[in-house]
Amino acid sequence: MEILLLSAYHAPSHRRWVEGVAANLTDHSVKILSQPPRHFAWRSRGNSLFWAFDEKLAESRPDLIIATSMVDLAGLRGMVPHLTQIPTLLYFHENQFAYPNRGQRNDGNYGVTNLYSALAADRVLFNSPYNRRSFLEGARQFLSKMPDQIPAGVAQAVAAKSGVLPVPLANSLADPYPSRPDEGPLRIVWNHRWEYDKAPATFFSALERLEKRHDFRLVVMGQRFRKAPPVFARMQDRLASRIDQWGYVEDRRDYLKWLERSDLVVSTALHEFQGLAVQEAVMRGCLPVLPDRLAYPDFFDDSCLYDSHPEDDEADADALAAHLDRLLADPKRTRELTRPDLSHLRWSVLAGDYEREITELVCRHRPHRDNVACEELTTN
Repeated sequence: MEILLLSAYHAPSHRRWVEGVAANLTDHSVKILSQPPRHFAWRSRGNSLFWAFDEKLAESRPDLIIATSMVDLAGLRGMVPHLTQIPTLLYFHENQFAYPNRGQRNDGNYGVTNLYSALAADRVLFNSPYNRRSFLEGARQFLSKMPDQIPAGVAQAVAAKSGVLPVPLANSLADPYPSRPDEGPLRIVWNHRWEYDKAPATFFSALERLEKRHDFRLVVMGQRFRKAPPVFARMQDRLASRIDQWGYVEDRRDYLKWLERSDLVVSTALHEFQGLAVQEAVMRGCLPVLPDRLAYPDFFDDSCLYDSHPEDDEADADALAAHLDRLLADPKRTRELTRPDLSHLRWSVLAGDYEREITELVCRHRPHRDNVACEELTTN
């Protein structure tokens, strides 16, 4: 089967998923078309225009199109009519209806693009139950505020053709890793984008509450942009004596080594639809410390979660500090705690689910297709 995979905002997490699809769906030929992860506002509206005049897409006649949710699929299918004859699967890593109010992107037009694309697709998949719930509720709330001419059942139409299928983790993350030392202070890792929607100020505020009570080491990684929140510069100076690593680690192997040497991975995110950075850290032996909001309760039990106060930074920092206080008080006991098992999220486990989604969609769209997989599906 020939698959065309469109990635309209090819950020690192999207790129890793795209490359994982191509590498793990080995029975298919996957052709990738992507656009760079910059100029967000223009990319979200202009990706369909660019591809509509792209000879590579104009000449393409795949059996299936898989598009990330940043793709303006409705606009693209409208400008390139032959694409309407090809079954299309839209994959949501995130949705713009659930972007936090304090974020830098909070324009209803982005959510409308998501919604139109979902309506134009033949099948819609979300990477977590939270992503699906927040999208459908966000669409309902947005449409309820419009003045008139709102048809009934819009969100229901998307819900009826949607499902949940997480972004798989690399199989190699389950490989054995070196054991951590039994003694010494715990090492805390924060490995998220250096942006406001990850709430770094809450994380550092919690550490300020704890720095006189406990010894701990600190690893701060994650992707950094030109304008990082100022709290990073201030806390780098204040916590200098505790820092083992500060800043983006470009080499993947070095990045994983830091995870393997750390004990706790912390998130304070206000915007998280699966939490790949946390999940990777857990696969490499870190104990997660996470707010009980967003997608985290979909993947982790209550023992890993602290009380969430997304609209109250001080209360959020207090709750995180209280959770960390218990763990830092007895490093040996904390290191002996059982880490969550995320082995079910590996590509080797989820590839079959991806394969079934693809086969069912193509066979449903072309029931008379001469394909062994379709024949087996019909027989079963």
